[in-house]
Amino acid sequence: MKRKLSTFFLVLSNILSATLLAQQSESVFNFLAMPRSAHETALGGSVISLIDDDASLLFSNPALLSSVSDKTINLNYMTYLQGCNAGSAAFAKVCGERSTWGVTAQFVSYGSMDETTEANEVIGSFTPLDLALAGMYAYNLNDSWVGGATGKFIYSSYAGYNSIALAVDLGLNYFNGDTDFSFSVVAQNLGGQVKAFGDDHERLPFNLQAGFTKGLSHLPLRFTISLTDLTRWDKDYYYDTEGDISTGRFLLNHFTLGVDIIPISYLYAAIGYNFRRASELKAVGSGHAAGLSAGVGLHLSRLNVDIAYSQYHMSVPALVFGVAYRL
Repeated sequence: MKRKLSTFFLVLSNILSATLLAQQSESVFNFLAMPRSAHETALGGSVISLIDDDASLLFSNPALLSSVSDKTINLNYMTYLQGCNAGSAAFAKVCGERSTWGVTAQFVSYGSMDETTEANEVIGSFTPLDLALAGMYAYNLNDSWVGGATGKFIYSSYAGYNSIALAVDLGLNYFNGDTDFSFSVVAQNLGGQVKAFGDDHERLPFNLQAGFTKGLSHLPLRFTISLTDLTRWDKDYYYDTEGDISTGRFLLNHFTLGVDIIPISYLYAAIGYNFRRASELKAVGSGHAAGLSAGVGLHLSRLNVDIAYSQYHMSVPALVFGVAYRL
């Protein structure tokens, strides 16, 4: 190999392992799990059951597309490590009484990096890029059940090495408006590489999730509980009573918990806790606030504005901004 890419892949590994809640994954295209929704980020991440007029939520569950208003445009941006930019965009269009379709784009740019030979001689620079384009469709099966599907084109380019993959997300949501209860199941990233980085094809970051959201009738509170990575129960770790890391099957590492406080119909404040993220950050010396996130949002008749704070790396906090407008 003429180009020495070890420095880049080390940086990329640190970014993704701290950011994606999947540092033990052996898959590629893990950028697909990066935060795209400020509201979802504030609730701890992996939110697949929240019924709201918020187009950013459809990245996690295509069935939620049916709750988004016609002709909604959504833009999101995440601040992170210096030189690293991450963002997404979505558009939703209602078609008839039961159908809604949408298109999305997601990117991560890691900034300019030196390209060197094996002798550590700088011969140029390159800009690594991850990109995903998707189309999705949701159909109201009846008054309570919605099914949705997403088709993705995924592309990554790292200094002349590139890969292409095709994937599908499948989602199902049940919602009872009388009790303000929502339940969802999602299978994400079903598919494979069309073109690998090298000779060997690698698997995509498949994720089977389930979750529910419940609002209270006499208090302005809404609770969300999500379970993630339901096919990988043997790859968790946690802190034992001595403060050391232990390996084993630890149920809580699959959970995220979130609470919305809704004092008025168009304003919310949210707080969340992600058990797996807390374990991963504590493993590298982060403090007791590891795993916590928070955010606020203003949802008016035509305009949504959201902002969330979370920590995906022990030394750098992250902010996620979202804005949506209904044409």
